[in-house]
Amino acid sequence: MRGVGHGRGSESDMMRDRVIETAIRLFASLGHDATPVQMIADAAGLDVVTVTDLVGDKREIYLAVMKRTYRDVWVMLDGVFAEFTPDRAGVHLLANRYLDFCVEHPEVPELWIHRWLSDAADVNGLEALYLKPTLDRLTDALRGIIDTDVDLEEALWTIIWCVRGFVVGGVLTSSGQRAGPGNIYYLRRFRAHLHVLVDRMFKPDR
Repeated sequence: MRGVGHGRGSESDMMRDRVIETAIRLFASLGHDATPVQMIADAAGLDVVTVTDLVGDKREIYLAVMKRTYRDVWVMLDGVFAEFTPDRAGVHLLANRYLDFCVEHPEVPELWIHRWLSDAADVNGLEALYLKPTLDRLTDALRGIIDTDVDLEEALWTIIWCVRGFVVGGVLTSSGQRAGPGNIYYLRRFRAHLHVLVDRMFKPDR
């Protein structure tokens, strides 16, 4: 399921990975607060004692989940910035890769949307630990190629909100049905709209 390989390692390492991967799916689907450790253990095919020995209590499992997904996002950005050019095409590449990553890994936007809804409210500091470095990296790359009358941070958040909303919630079709990224027509349509949003951020001569 995941985009980043973790190697074979020892049996305990592989079981720990299995617990984290299982917790990612459950926390993304149900939220941290609605997911007991027993559910994670059952879904991973292990007992609770083994799960806590491998990863820790629910708080520690959640921290491991958020760290794993942050690492996956960072690896994706490493790939993007290996090809990035400081122009309109480069930012289209960045937007496309971010959209593709969220489509392939919907659990990542789902986890953050749960946090927006005050899930795991007692686990503080993750935004500063994981979101801020990501946003800082993006603003450093984009500063200077964005129109001066555009608030770069708000523009980035606009893209993030739109992509997360589309991937998790989809759109309402003319027939009254919900369509998400699994519908190729609406995925292409949303990508085209995403490019328009990006283009509005650029200086006219770019």
